[in-house]
Amino acid sequence: MSKATPADARAAPRSAKPRASAKRARLPRSRLTKAEIETVFERFQARLPEPKGELEYVNPYTLLVAVVLSAQATDAGVNKATRALFAVADTPAKMVALGEARLVDCIRTIGLFRNKAKNVIALSRILAEEFGGEVPRDREALERLPGVGRKTANVVLNTAFGEPVIAVDTHLFRVSNRTGLAPGKDPAEVEQVLERVVPDRFKRHAHHWLILHGRYVCKARKPDCPVCPIADICRYTAKTGPAGALPVGAAGPAVTA
Repeated sequence: MSKATPADARAAPRSAKPRASAKRARLPRSRLTKAEIETVFERFQARLPEPKGELEYVNPYTLLVAVVLSAQATDAGVNKATRALFAVADTPAKMVALGEARLVDCIRTIGLFRNKAKNVIALSRILAEEFGGEVPRDREALERLPGVGRKTANVVLNTAFGEPVIAVDTHLFRVSNRTGLAPGKDPAEVEQVLERVVPDRFKRHAHHWLILHGRYVCKARKPDCPVCPIADICRYTAKTGPAGALPVGAAGPAVTA
């Protein structure tokens, strides 16, 4: 076999693997150590072993509808509207039969209610006609439904089917960046970092722990740092009170993410 010349080497196409590796390496790094990340989730688990979302639902379909309705709305506001709605329309077929006009009346107190009503009727029709009235346990199929993006699909997969996926909403995005757990410029990047650094044994509940922490403790305007269970680990420099007794950064090598 003849020896390759420098020109041959320059002309040879690059392998796809180095490009993939380079792309992976460009993700941000967690600012916490492996031991600190373990401790964060151990503390969340100790405080709330079985975390639950706050949207009310009766089956995977009503969960899907509730999550679609919750965009730019509070869970409390959605629950107030859906209690009566789900009493009469808890399946795709019943929702289609209810009709868009009556659905609008049911959800009028929720922001963007007209567009959401159109999406709910459209996705209900697709589920009834193409999926036998069942919510698919498949992200790609879910994301093809009107009004359903990656975050909504992940919430349904995690909450309805127990899949160990992480849905990044406003609270989770804030907590991940503020604490240094999973820095990222957008929800997709934060999700990728979390997928890499959250230990497998915590992934199923990580989504709810982080969201609830952001909603009630690590709040946007004024985080309640004095009662935060991970204040001693958190890298937020503008804490509203003293951190805990454990030293920051004393738990081992940094995590690559």
